Amino acid sequence: MPTSIRDQMFQEMKNKRIFEQARQYAYEYSDTIRNREVYPTEDALNRLEKLNSELPETPTDAELLLEDLHHIGSPNTVAQIGGRYFGLVNGGVVPAALAARWLSDFWDQNTPLYVTSPIVSHLEQITEQWLRQLLGLPDNIVAGFVSGSSMAILCGLAAGRYRLFKNLNWDINTQGFYGAPEIRIVAGRHAHGTVVKAAALLGFGIDNIQWVDCDEQGRIKTEEIPVLDDRTLLILQAGNVNSGAFDDFSTICKKAKDAGSWVHIDGAFGLWAAATEKLNHLTQGMEDANSFSVDGHKTLNTPYDNGVILCGDQEALVKALQASGAYILYNEKRDGMMYTPEMSRRARVVELWATLKYLGKSGVDELVYGLHQRATQFAEELKAEGFTVLNDVVFNQILVGFDDETLTAQVIENIQASRECWVGGGSWHGKPVIRISVCSWATTKEDISRCVDAFVSARDLSMEPQMSMPVLSE
Repeated sequence: MPTSIRDQMFQEMKNKRIFEQARQYAYEYSDTIRNREVYPTEDALNRLEKLNSELPETPTDAELLLEDLHHIGSPNTVAQIGGRYFGLVNGGVVPAALAARWLSDFWDQNTPLYVTSPIVSHLEQITEQWLRQLLGLPDNIVAGFVSGSSMAILCGLAAGRYRLFKNLNWDINTQGFYGAPEIRIVAGRHAHGTVVKAAALLGFGIDNIQWVDCDEQGRIKTEEIPVLDDRTLLILQAGNVNSGAFDDFSTICKKAKDAGSWVHIDGAFGLWAAATEKLNHLTQGMEDANSFSVDGHKTLNTPYDNGVILCGDQEALVKALQASGAYILYNEKRDGMMYTPEMSRRARVVELWATLKYLGKSGVDELVYGLHQRATQFAEELKAEGFTVLNDVVFNQILVGFDDETLTAQVIENIQASRECWVGGGSWHGKPVIRISVCSWATTKEDISRCVDAFVSARDLSMEPQMSMPVLSE
């Protein structure tokens, strides 16, 4: 018998019993995910209370904690990989990428430098090259592998901040903002909330963002963008978070480039349109931008968490993010921490590399365009049932609304309560809407029709005359 927790852990690594147990639970979850209700049942949610306890005084049996995690935890997950989840812009998961992640989890690599993980450094270099090729970006683009597009946006704006100030003979790293020349952020009113967060974190001030109106589809109005100059950081969208619309990159990016402005494109899910021949017209002209943010865990369906900052100014990105220390052993090979804010980072590039390797160009094309096909099917079947689709379905986003705002809220509530599928709410031109994001490779034609039936049932239930409630006597 083990005499210490250290001995016990050595034994568990050797006998593999808990890993086999976890594997069996994972397979059970995978085998049932497509047929289970999308959101946890009330009974499952109530069982969460069983996990409440004080921190144990002594070690817990690993098999017992895995048992709790599976029997209580698994039913309380949201079935995001099952094909009928359309709430946030959440992708499914490519099986080969999930398997690669399992392996890399055992590696448990910390990946700031080449010397801490040569394999991860090498995969980052390869994946960076593949991303340039797949998205049609210039050869000077470098990639940083971060947790998601929120962090990627922060990195892109930080690089832009550094370059704009440097071009004005001001080193923001050493001199700070006190006495600095003025630069501005210009963005469309439909910019994602993470843009606002990044502006605040980087010290620009939310009140100093210069907002530009958008058209009925959520595209920034090109003619209303103020005169651009070398003191401007302009933010555009590849995929409006509600409508999926794309800004006019061909017109705007060229003007910005000629003016010396820095352009960042928020392409969290939409940038992948560049990877499919039937949709890459949406991203035409984006190559003239300076930086891009994109997620793998959305449209590409890598496991969470997986984001990328792409930047055409390597010096600006590195200067904005690089750390220093006597113990940091930089190498002539790729040191990934130079392109990210974090030093300690998990090996997230492994599953991104595995996804791209597994799918290849044709597979990525099929996956991305397939999402658009399912979104188009969803919209057309909803229209056939009398629903009003409020946007042009150019990519994977669908907006549904009713004249009666109360009815919109009630339909959302009824759909969610049905657990047949999951959709979220949103605001579109000042009115509440039902927001549908089609992002999983596992979503089939049959799934879409099944979900449309759920919409119809939810609407019909919402429109039934409300029965008067009896008055209870005291």
